[in-house]
This record gives sequence, structure tokens and C-alpha cells, in this order.
Amino acid sequence: MKHVLVTGGSGLLGHFLLERLLQDGYTITALFRKTVSKVTHPRLKWVEGDILDALLVRSLVQQVEEVYHCAGFVSYAPQDAGLLQQINVEGTTNIVDACLEKPGVHLCHVSSIAAISRKKSDKVIKEDVKWDPAVERSVYAFSKHYAEMEVWRGVSEGLKAVIVNPSVILGPGDMDRSSTQLFKYISEERAFYTHGYANFVDVRDVVEAMVRLMNGNHWGQRFIINGHQASYQDFFQKAANLMGKKAPSIKVPDWVAEVVWRIESVRGKLTGTKPLITKETARIAKEEHFYSNEKVKAATGLTFRPLEDTLRWSCEQLVKARS
Repeated sequence: MKHVLVTGGSGLLGHFLLERLLQDGYTITALFRKTVSKVTHPRLKWVEGDILDALLVRSLVQQVEEVYHCAGFVSYAPQDAGLLQQINVEGTTNIVDACLEKPGVHLCHVSSIAAISRKKSDKVIKEDVKWDPAVERSVYAFSKHYAEMEVWRGVSEGLKAVIVNPSVILGPGDMDRSSTQLFKYISEERAFYTHGYANFVDVRDVVEAMVRLMNGNHWGQRFIINGHQASYQDFFQKAANLMGKKAPSIKVPDWVAEVVWRIESVRGKLTGTKPLITKETARIAKEEHFYSNEKVKAATGLTFRPLEDTLRWSCEQLVKARS
């Protein structure tokens, strides 16, 4: 059975990817920087290190046949631009360079829907939309775009790689990290919600898509991995009911969000702290785009779980973990 390298194995996506690969009989080397996942197995070896360590990355890739690059940094705060460049772009450069030095290795690179261009007039967004560098976007979006450019460079040099662009990934994980903070917001019974919609996907569906794509012949392509679009109000209401919490009930007008992000920006500059709301997050909340999943469904035959099933599973596991 294949030997694979997984970066970011201690994150939400990495955790469930490790479990799936172990079920399939893979031998795995998982790279972690600070926190080790609770996943343990005789065929799983944890290695402490950093994707910015080019020599370490090269040595690990030399031992494997496939690489799942899940490691990354998510932040919409402008002051994190340097970290985003280092981790998302330079880290991916190291992964790609190492893969190019190992003949026959295959790469699955985890990007984001943030790296896919969108226009206000677009209701449905697909993978083939052209990136417009003149359009104002977050530092996070640019970092994920430039990371993809490194993968495309590798493809042009002969690397067999596939890129996945998940939407907001839902699942039971650390409520202080990434998208799982949405459930923390609900558990704390916060009062406010914003108008708008978001695109969501079950972490198990993302894992399934990644494994199927790596086992197919889809090299040199990227795939949006998105299950559903839902309003923030609907999402919070359903999740709160499942967690036995009071749902946010006060809608924040659009003009208030515009004022808040400006205040937060000034506060961040004066205090050196990250703003709670940024210009990008305030305006994303007002969008109603749906990121099409037709391409990945056609390529893999994947059927996405209903959002209600994902929320029920996630909330049950999170409540159980905190009891």
C-alpha cells in the first residue's frame, strides 16, 4: 500500500483525512508544527517540523508516493500579510520543489474558494473564472492564489498535481480554530448575526473528494468542493437548536458592519492587535454567490451530505466533547 505525507495533519481537515487514509490501509507520515492530532496508529508516524524547513520537507517527500498538502494559515487581518506569505506561499513552494525532485510523486494541494475570483453580478461561480489582480481582495485570498500559482508552476514542469478549493469546512474540531469557531459563537449565545449567505461543506465530503481525485486521472486541474449555500441566520438557528443554545436574534444592518470594520481597523493599528471584523469579512457576509460543485461531482460521482446531517453530526460531537 502507498506511503503518503500529510501536512497540517493536526487540523480539522487533516484529522479526518488521516482517519480515512488509515482505513484504506495507507502508511502515513504526518507533519505537525505545534499540536499533534489525537489520531494514532502503527502505520502513522508523526514528525515535528515546519513546511518552511525546505530540507526537512525534501527529506520527507523522498520517502513517499503521495503528498496531501493541508497545512495553511487563515487570517483576514492585514497585519498577518507576512505570515500568510510565508506559510501559504513559501511553504507551498517548498512542497512543490520537493515533489519535483521525487519522480512519480503525486500532490493534492488544499486551496480555498477565496482563491477563486468572483464578481458581484455572478450568482454561480465555477473553476474556470479568471483571476483579476486589479480587484480588491483580502491578503488571505492573495496568499492562496499565489500558492496555487506555485502548484501550476510545478504542473508546467511535469508534476502530477490536483488542487481542491473547499468552501467553509464544517465538522467537530477545536472550537478556537478556523471554521469551527462558528460553533463556538453559537455556544456562547452571542446575540448578533449578519445578513448574507455562506457556502458550506462537510469535512468528510472534502476528504472523500480528495481521495477520489488522487485515485483518478485528474492531474493539472482544480475542483471546487462545496456542498451548500445557506444564510447566516438559517445556519445559526439550526446549529443553535441542535446545541440547545439560544440563536443569535439581532440582525446587524449592512451600514453598521461598514462602520465596525473601519473602527476595528483603527483599533488594530493603534493597539497592534488583530481586528475582530475586517473589510473583507464584512463584505463577504453580504454576498450571495454559490460556488458550483458540478465539476467535482462529474469527476468523482460524489454526493454531498445534506447540511442538516452535517450540523447534527458536528453539534452532537462538539456537545459530547465539552460535557
